[in-house]
Amino acid sequence: MTKDLSSGRREFFKVSAAAIGATALAGSALTTSAQAATPKFKSEEHWAQKGDVKLYMYRKYVDDGVKNKPVLFLVHGSSFSGRGGFDLQVKGHPNYSFMEEFADHGFDVWTLDHENYGRSTRTSSNSDIRSGADDLKAGFRVVEKVTGQKALRVYAQSSGAIRSGVFGMEEPDRIERLVLDAFTWTGEGAPEIMARRAQVESYKAKPTREMTRDSFRRIFSRDDPSTFEPAMAEALADYELALGNTAPSGTYLDMAIHMPMVDPTKLPFPVLMTRAATDGNATEKELMDFFALLPNKDKQFAMMKGVAHVAVLGINRHRIWHVMKEFFTYPDIRTV
Repeated sequence: MTKDLSSGRREFFKVSAAAIGATALAGSALTTSAQAATPKFKSEEHWAQKGDVKLYMYRKYVDDGVKNKPVLFLVHGSSFSGRGGFDLQVKGHPNYSFMEEFADHGFDVWTLDHENYGRSTRTSSNSDIRSGADDLKAGFRVVEKVTGQKALRVYAQSSGAIRSGVFGMEEPDRIERLVLDAFTWTGEGAPEIMARRAQVESYKAKPTREMTRDSFRRIFSRDDPSTFEPAMAEALADYELALGNTAPSGTYLDMAIHMPMVDPTKLPFPVLMTRAATDGNATEKELMDFFALLPNKDKQFAMMKGVAHVAVLGINRHRIWHVMKEFFTYPDIRTV
């Protein structure tokens, strides 16, 4: 009887192919696992010195070997720190980190905790606008030392936009492009600024304001609570309250009685002004008047539905991110 070898060969090749496939899949799984274990983002901590005050700085970028990435510097407002607001991680709610979003878009992203915020030195100062502008001077020197870049792209929010405006008037060669988000120029007729004027004596009496979990919730429920997720406010409160339960009163005092502090005619660089559909910190008219006086014709004014005062932490944060990405990557002017 003749033995049929063809069926045996077929079986052998089936088994061999299965084994090879399994090995390839295992190798692919190991590669994927290794890639997942490798952090996409690289972060660094730095410190700036302003006299006796140490200012905490935080940097985040994609570690992909690309050198001399454009630097984006983020400036926080009156009630929470730079790292807290701009690199916020919300469990079960992805993509809240402003820093990761723009690092993924090719930027080398930096922020700073102003004096009396976050991890920076806590002093008896009320950390007013003038103090904040000096913080930026110290922080920019660190960025220049580390990256070699002197003129930076800047995003500044709320009172941080006023700080950046004062800084930009004094050191205009330090700013390449500036986003003024939720800016206040005069504050006249703006509901939140009028409310602060009624509290002026309390801001004068104490250099700090008490911050509670409800304080952070009110930041986002003030203008339009439908534009924010409650989990975000809780995550922000968790981060900030672990570092301290006060915020300086200086910017509130300045915004109540010392406005205007920024002269638009002294900001020579390109400016983007972003305005939420609902924001009690300024009237639409004052911002349009400010915009008209900006001397550089490479300027933009963006109004957006679906966001409120702290747009970059809202449900529709992708909308303001989109506008900023376009502005920060605007093509250079061509010449013949």
